[in-house]
Amino acid sequence: MNNSEIFPHIDHTLLRATAAESEIETLCEEALKFGTASVCIPASYVKSAHKKFPSLNICTVIGFPLGYSTTAIKCFEAQNAIENGANEIDMVVNLGWVKDGKFSEVEAEIAAVKKACSDKILKVIIETCYLTEDEKIELCRCVTNAKADFIKTSTGFGTDGAKIEDIRLFKEHIGENVKIKAAGGVKTKVDLEMFLNEGCERIGTSSAVKLLTAKE
Repeated sequence: MNNSEIFPHIDHTLLRATAAESEIETLCEEALKFGTASVCIPASYVKSAHKKFPSLNICTVIGFPLGYSTTAIKCFEAQNAIENGANEIDMVVNLGWVKDGKFSEVEAEIAAVKKACSDKILKVIIETCYLTEDEKIELCRCVTNAKADFIKTSTGFGTDGAKIEDIRLFKEHIGENVKIKAAGGVKTKVDLEMFLNEGCERIGTSSAVKLLTAKE
């Protein structure tokens, strides 16, 4: 795959706790230069990034990275981020509810956040590294039933990131209107191509620009 085929699927990401505004601005400039799908940045930088780069597609994260904020807080975070200029929201599910088998509550929360997002894109991070196969399958159902736009593998802050076997499992169990985002541990061009060839619509990574523009 050539770079022009890969960049439009990249959520160019910087979510490190110590990320400075100058780093966020560099990320945004790179995204515009290379035509990435979006930048994925901390919510505190959304307003300033949108003001400085009004044509840029901005994504941010809510309930991040642990997922145990209340539903009301997640909905407020989503609404506030959208008011500040975000077009895409990546939320983390309540993993405690998952472990308790409270899938109806998980589904209701996703649906509530989707409602708060209105016509904006909602991606649901299920953090696969902590889940059994049965839990992953149940969450595919929750994401589908709640009418979210994407299921996403990982925060990048867990014990592991995206795995190809999870992408294949998602494809078996998500609804036809749900897309897939791989994130976490995508560190080589081979990784990028592998996940795209497997059917991922988006890849969240901080490495894509460096990888794809490095001189041979």
